[in-house]
Amino acid sequence: MTAERHGRRSRPADLPIAQLPFAQPRLTLEPARILSDDQIETIHRQSLRVLKEIGMDVLLPEARDILAKAGASVSGERVRLGAEIVEAALKTPPAEFTFHARNPAHHIRIGGNWIAFAPVGGPPNCSDLDRGRRPGSLEDNANFVRLSQFFNCVHTAGGGSVDALDVHASIRHLHIMRNKVRLSDKVPFVVSTGRARLFDSLEIARLARGISRERFLKEPSAYTVINTNSPLKLDNPMAMGVIEMARLNQICVLTPFTLAGAMAPVTLAGALVEQNAEALFGLALSQHTNPGAPFVYGGFTSNVDMKSGAPAFGTPEYMKACIAGGQLARRYKLPYRTSSTNAANSVDAQAAYETVFSLWGAIMGGGNVIQHAAGWMEGGLVASYEKFALDADLLQMLEVFLAPLVVDDDSMGFDAMLEVGPGGHFFGAKHTLERYATAFYQPLISDWRNFQSWQQAGSPQAVEKANALWKQALAQYREPPMDAAIAEEIDAFVARRIAEGGEPTDF
Repeated sequence: MTAERHGRRSRPADLPIAQLPFAQPRLTLEPARILSDDQIETIHRQSLRVLKEIGMDVLLPEARDILAKAGASVSGERVRLGAEIVEAALKTPPAEFTFHARNPAHHIRIGGNWIAFAPVGGPPNCSDLDRGRRPGSLEDNANFVRLSQFFNCVHTAGGGSVDALDVHASIRHLHIMRNKVRLSDKVPFVVSTGRARLFDSLEIARLARGISRERFLKEPSAYTVINTNSPLKLDNPMAMGVIEMARLNQICVLTPFTLAGAMAPVTLAGALVEQNAEALFGLALSQHTNPGAPFVYGGFTSNVDMKSGAPAFGTPEYMKACIAGGQLARRYKLPYRTSSTNAANSVDAQAAYETVFSLWGAIMGGGNVIQHAAGWMEGGLVASYEKFALDADLLQMLEVFLAPLVVDDDSMGFDAMLEVGPGGHFFGAKHTLERYATAFYQPLISDWRNFQSWQQAGSPQAVEKANALWKQALAQYREPPMDAAIAEEIDAFVARRIAEGGEPTDF
């Protein structure tokens, strides 16, 4: 058994990165419970009270009309829902469904005990050790799509892991969406911050799959995240996104942004009531638009630093909210979205432990869609290349941890113990020699050399190894094949929509 197999030597840059094959993990443990069933029902009833007595402000007239027809009380922009409207909406969404990629090998399941890891999405900035912190560009955006495609532990093409600020906002979505479907064949995220942006992105997703509009309506092929304007408000583009995604049978991930002490009550119980009320309001709008449309219950409750007002992530409160949110989602038989987060400003110990804490809360909370699982920094303001590489190693470790533990006659190793006997060692045992190459997880970043060997190698730090890993991944990345006619059709659509002005932003 060589030291290299145990990760004691640096991996040569020209060798393929030894990552796990693409597979979707499942939660093989019982999801954690932090609240009793009675407490969950108490939060449910209080959420219904919020919706009935306070309601939500809805800026989009069309959304108010849909809910009014369902029996809601509408006064100006304020919409109040009775319990019967919510209960009717809870009867129709699927508990589990298939999310279709342009490459069928990358279809994923949403709901049940399935887990899908999505990369960081949406920061305006990116960073790496070589060029530092800077505004995101279209090339950076493309690179994060490439990394999302390359690493098998990431299950989606991402939501524009960093914004392309060097492209005008009116046409930015067209370039970003083309990046996603050309550079990746995994399931795509679409933006819903404007009707033209949403429809353009959905059309590109459909073209990339090469399917008819009729089939697109039957097969969920794109998802968006709808953030309510917490507290208790739904603006025009977000309400439009809920409605149009429901009409087209695409996936709406409704996620209130409930930071305790800022946009929600300072107590976790109060923040969870607000989160739950807003999520149920979004569900009602979705299902009363199109009963049966795929809908994911999103939770993003955390707290703020009460000294500065800055969002805090990876906190004990965040972990508790992740687990409680999962209990609420399971109470409603809805797939659950949560996130892997941190508030660190550099790829350091804080970034690592806050990520592990939040990710553990997300996993044990029963998260089905875990957003921002690779590359998130600074509370979502930065997409980090090095953090993406570190997170890929962490996600792989989780996949191995979640794999079922095999207990059978062969794995229990009686013959090996018989061969070695008391006082021996198992290095040369037949049982070991047959399994040593794949017996244990081989890390991408961790360095298992002893101190002297590590010091002689220049005392490399994890962030330096991560820097080398993402560069190696980009060097080894290969663009997934796409039919030339489909590629031409996408290019023609993008060119036409650019000429038409995309989503008007200058008034």
